[in-house]
Amino acid sequence: MIGLTTAVALAERGVSVILIGQHRPGEASPVAAGMLAPSVESAPGRAHDFGIAARDRYPSYVDFLADRTGIRVPLNRLGILQVALSAKGIKGLRKTSLATSRWLDSKELAELEPALSHGLGAVLNPDDGAVDNVVLLEALRRMVSTSERIESVQEAVTAIDAGTDSAIVKTASRASYGARRVVLAAGAWAGQIPGVRFASAVVPARGQLVSYSSSPLRHVAYGPRGYVVPRGDHTIGGSTMENVGFDATTTPDGVRKVRVASEEICPSLALSQGTEASAGLRPVTPDMLPVLGPDPEYSTLIYACGHSRNGVLMAPLTGDIIADLVTGTPLSHDLSQFRPGRF
Repeated sequence: MIGLTTAVALAERGVSVILIGQHRPGEASPVAAGMLAPSVESAPGRAHDFGIAARDRYPSYVDFLADRTGIRVPLNRLGILQVALSAKGIKGLRKTSLATSRWLDSKELAELEPALSHGLGAVLNPDDGAVDNVVLLEALRRMVSTSERIESVQEAVTAIDAGTDSAIVKTASRASYGARRVVLAAGAWAGQIPGVRFASAVVPARGQLVSYSSSPLRHVAYGPRGYVVPRGDHTIGGSTMENVGFDATTTPDGVRKVRVASEEICPSLALSQGTEASAGLRPVTPDMLPVLGPDPEYSTLIYACGHSRNGVLMAPLTGDIIADLVTGTPLSHDLSQFRPGRF
């Protein structure tokens, strides 16, 4: 998704783009809950401001995609609920909630979401929510396929050679592609490509999700051990965080953990007629923040990887930022927390 939003942003500014990559099992972009939750999964310092700006980029972005592709990406900005299920939970949520959030007592919570009437209260984080990442991918792929400025090459990248004035991408067929700038947006596999030294900090972390065939909620809701995300006529429950390398298979234990966490939040999900499990590989860094910006030695190589749990959230804004870097446009955000080589 980061590669697609970047390609689209560059093409919109008149830059010719070659999009090189090969689909692999476990790609995180299609297997995600699509949460826009910077208020809940808050980052330190200016990284938090970046997350808020990324969330607030979405309304105009989905309008842009609808105008260009005819595909309207579902966007939920009703707010995210953090549900308290114990007295300890109430205390913890009240202590950690942001100034922008609002406490709901049990009666207010039940009126807002009857399926959460067992909750003792909740923190409502306004403007957070979720986007349908599957439809978003569909819209982005249509944009790419119809753009006269974007050429797509379905091949595995085997190396990147960055120089002072240009960079070269080599592929499995022994083809070479030269460009003034190369953007690395290879997800969990970013650190596996020779020639991109600062991507070695990016490693895969498996996240398992469960899709329920019912939709009793309107709001995204967090509980003590997981979250649930309404999406049309079904609900996504998640998620695990497992260091198992590039293994993208689901497991009985992982699915069980997700179901327990999801049904603890919303018990009526247990009555769903069917469930489906899936798993994706998040591109995780040690501080859970992306690697974003030019290589400090070779400005021809730009990193856009390691978005960890926030790839969907940050995708449109990351595309904007990379387009700024490539075209020499002054940056509207401080990227110092995301700088390559910080580990």
